[in-house]
Amino acid sequence: MKNEEIGKILQKKIEAYSGIVREKEEGIVVSSGDGIAIISGLPSAKMSEILEFENGTKGIVLNLMDDHIGSVIMGEVSSITEGIKVKGTGKIAGVPVGDALIGRVVNSLGEPMDKKGPIESKENRNIEYLAPSVVDRHPVREPLQTGIKAIDSMIPIGRGQRELIIGDRQTGKTALAVDTIINQKKEGVKCIYVAIGQKMSTIASIYKVLQDTGSMEYTTIVAAPADAPPSLQYLAPYAGCAIGEHYLYKGQHALVIYDDLSKHAASYRQLSLLLRRPPGREAYPGDIFYLHSRLLERACKLSDELGGGSLTALPIVETLAGDISAYIPTNVISITDGQIFLESDLFNAGTRPAINAGLSVSRVGGSAQIKAMKQVASRLRLDLAQYRELAAFSQFSSELDQATQNQLTRGERLTEVLKQGQYVPMDVAEQIAVIYVGVKGYLDDIKKDDVNRFEAAYLEYLRTYYYETLTDINKKKLISEESDGKLKESIEKFKAMFRSK
Repeated sequence: MKNEEIGKILQKKIEAYSGIVREKEEGIVVSSGDGIAIISGLPSAKMSEILEFENGTKGIVLNLMDDHIGSVIMGEVSSITEGIKVKGTGKIAGVPVGDALIGRVVNSLGEPMDKKGPIESKENRNIEYLAPSVVDRHPVREPLQTGIKAIDSMIPIGRGQRELIIGDRQTGKTALAVDTIINQKKEGVKCIYVAIGQKMSTIASIYKVLQDTGSMEYTTIVAAPADAPPSLQYLAPYAGCAIGEHYLYKGQHALVIYDDLSKHAASYRQLSLLLRRPPGREAYPGDIFYLHSRLLERACKLSDELGGGSLTALPIVETLAGDISAYIPTNVISITDGQIFLESDLFNAGTRPAINAGLSVSRVGGSAQIKAMKQVASRLRLDLAQYRELAAFSQFSSELDQATQNQLTRGERLTEVLKQGQYVPMDVAEQIAVIYVGVKGYLDDIKKDDVNRFEAAYLEYLRTYYYETLTDINKKKLISEESDGKLKESIEKFKAMFRSK
């Protein structure tokens, strides 16, 4: 080739050179075991970033150190061995969100577990998201009706509130949560049930109950069962929260249930110890409080300027022998806006739901109640507290004055009124009517064993002959003079019929 031709070729090559340098980061697994991979390299890796191992398995960054990163393996652990190459995807862990997930059972990554085909969602949300600031929030004022008399009357829950359900195992914590989901059928609230560390049979039975009651039409189940890796159990509540946040920021209302956070804390402790983070009290890492606070702070009621949506959280925590002063229970109690305490002794005595009204509290209080409920239930907690006190002392006394006997009689009847079957949430107007009968003393002359039969028959009588009164209470959200008169009239007529039977 002539010198001129060589010069022209070089000239073309120089002109075609773009000057763009492509940088490719690659890491290598230094050690692997117990679901954790220690990786050398990847200096640009971010917290919660998804990594991809060369065999296709994925991992999530949980530790960022000077000379290495710690990753949780999200798949078959045995396939990750020393020397395997790893690359960063640049994506933060997220889940698909939107209406495509309604009626589905998914895992912590939003992948289907119900054999109903792939989830076709166009939107994704990061599982970690900054909670709205104080300025972006609105005070909690709208009630979230659970359909459970004892809760809606004494421990009201508002939209955007975080109310803890706490108690020993087998005291009805999950049943309360499922009842609340069933009651949202007419309320237009989307529900997300997050099952952490539970048996697959338990999750399947909850799915069947929700399916049979038609509640799966507005519910998503995020399942991280007991046999799932700790990494998926750790991610599950954040995934459920992200699914609920989709509705929050669209100006809609959502309810998310975390069942339960004690197993979530245990899975995080396991991961932290494997990552060699310094252990603290009960071997939990130092940031265990932040683990739950950053999750629960995302539940709120947004201001009207931002659409007025709400995300209500009902975390569940299991106690041992009723000890609510243990580490995780006290942490979550201090983060939430109140707690519903379920007691084993009450449950075993046949009081169900087994709510201890003395230790249970809602820090939102009457703000989350409709006026009609305030009108009838304002004295209910006080009457029950006085009854419990007198009942304790009356065991040691043979002779009681008439006033004490009357108070004990009233308390016994009110305790019976607040009993409720499982998976049968009640309409708020019907709850108000039943509590009205109790607090006004109309049950004082009814035998204690007949109270539940009286209640069921009276409600049927109301639905048949006084349906307009129930509709009026639901519509106006207060007991007007006319409704008050109708309720008194209905009770007197029904009692005359009830006695004559």
